[in-house]
Amino acid sequence: MATTTTYTISDLAREFDLTTRAMRFYEDMGLLRPERSGPGGRNRVYSARDRTRLKLTLRAKRLGLSLTEAKDIIDMYDSPRDTGPQLRKFLAVLAEHRRQLEEQMADLQANLDEVKVHEKEARALLARIEKTRQHA
Repeated sequence: MATTTTYTISDLAREFDLTTRAMRFYEDMGLLRPERSGPGGRNRVYSARDRTRLKLTLRAKRLGLSLTEAKDIIDMYDSPRDTGPQLRKFLAVLAEHRRQLEEQMADLQANLDEVKVHEKEARALLARIEKTRQHA
């Protein structure tokens, strides 16, 4: 008789360094679907599937995807359909995210270049002021 590994909300929160509040939020978003046990179904029982979904959710967040995007992609992998459309959707989401990151990086580079110009001007002005004071 095979035993199925299950987890409590505290187990997964501790493993992934999350709060139980965050875990409940992911459940409200439909990312996790724990079974309920105990009096009135108060205890959440997470499966290995929930653990994998949580891991994928956190990976998607690190990539900068929204929780809605993460859920759409993760839900596609849960469906028994062909993986071709799933991978195309994932690639489209990643391409859009990459485009946004590249745009942000270009904006940051422009800001950094502007800061360098102001630093150079301020250093030159300070050098002139100090030179004037030395000759006064």
